[in-house]
Amino acid sequence: MGKTAITRALLQAEPEASLSVSVTTRAPRPGERDGVDYFFQDTPSFEALTARGELLEWAEVFGRRYGTPRAPVTGALTSGRDVVFDIDWQGHRKLRVALPGDIVGVFVLPASRAVLAERLARRGDGDAVIAARMEGASAEIAHWHEFDHVLVNRDLAEAVAAVRAILHAARLQTARQPGLAAFVASLG
Repeated sequence: MGKTAITRALLQAEPEASLSVSVTTRAPRPGERDGVDYFFQDTPSFEALTARGELLEWAEVFGRRYGTPRAPVTGALTSGRDVVFDIDWQGHRKLRVALPGDIVGVFVLPASRAVLAERLARRGDGDAVIAARMEGASAEIAHWHEFDHVLVNRDLAEAVAAVRAILHAARLQTARQPGLAAFVASLG
């Protein structure tokens, strides 16, 4: 289980948080549903979203485009909800620019390269996709230092508990507590 499994389990444990559902030009994998797992778009539709500024960020990953729709994210943040992103380092880097001060990054490392290969095989990707992802793994992993937190995913329950702890700590940061100054002033 990788970052998507951690994200799904986190959202079950933290129902007040929202998932940012990405837009992608790749085809659905078995069992994936449009609007739930991703918004599946053809390339011209994706390019139109980009041209209209409807994506907070986008990147090309292994020949497919992925992006974060702007409206649902800004709507959730405006209403005070946390938003969970299941994105790669490119998306994380661009979100930090688009939403300065609002992003807390967690980089998930596999327990080993063998475990990573097993996870990719279970997703149902073809051999060519798995080989390309394994070849690119080192380049992806090289960006770990750009994140606020790094965890090695040896056990799903432990990984989810760690991410929940990070989320709860982030919620307690002074800047993330609107009305805190007024409350403190009322104390005397």
